[in-house]
Amino acid sequence: MGEHQIDPSKVKEEMKRLKKEAEESGYKINPNEEETSQLVEGLLRNEKRYGYASCPCRLPSGKKEDDLDIICPCDYRDPDLDEYGVCYCGLYVYERTSDMKQGPVPERRPSKEEREKEKETEGRNEQEGRPIWLCKVCGYLCARKQPPALCPVCKVGKERFRIFMG
Repeated sequence: MGEHQIDPSKVKEEMKRLKKEAEESGYKINPNEEETSQLVEGLLRNEKRYGYASCPCRLPSGKKEDDLDIICPCDYRDPDLDEYGVCYCGLYVYERTSDMKQGPVPERRPSKEEREKEKETEGRNEQEGRPIWLCKVCGYLCARKQPPALCPVCKVGKERFRIFMG
C-alpha cells in the first residue's frame, strides 16, 4: 500500500466504531455504506497524514491547533444537523423533518482571518450570545444558539429543552 493508502479492513472497523459511538450519543451515520466508507477513509487518511482526523471535505492546515474546529465530529455538525438533517460532509444524518431546509449544506466554517480574530477575543466571554440549554428530562446542559435536535444523553427531542441561562 502507498504512503496514504488505507487498509479496507481499518475503514470497516472505523465505520463500525463511529456508528456505535454515534448511536450511543443520539446521532446516526449516513446509511449509504459506499459514501460513508469514502468519508471514513478520508478521515483515516487525514489522521495518518496530519495526526488528527479532520473533516475529509475541508482543507486542513496541518496544524492541529488551527484545525480543532474541523476535527471530526466538527464544531459545525450539530448546527448543520439541526438545520439540514445532515452535516456538511454527509457523515452524520438525522431523519429530515418538515422544518429542516432542503438542499446543499453551506460551509459554516469562518475564513482563516475570521478564525484568527475569534482567537484574539477568546477567553473574554467565550459563551457570549449563547444561551445555556437544559434538558428537563436528564439535566444535560449545553451552550449553543439552539438546543440539540436530540439530547445526546436521554434521546428526547429539542422540545424538552428550556433555557437555563442566557
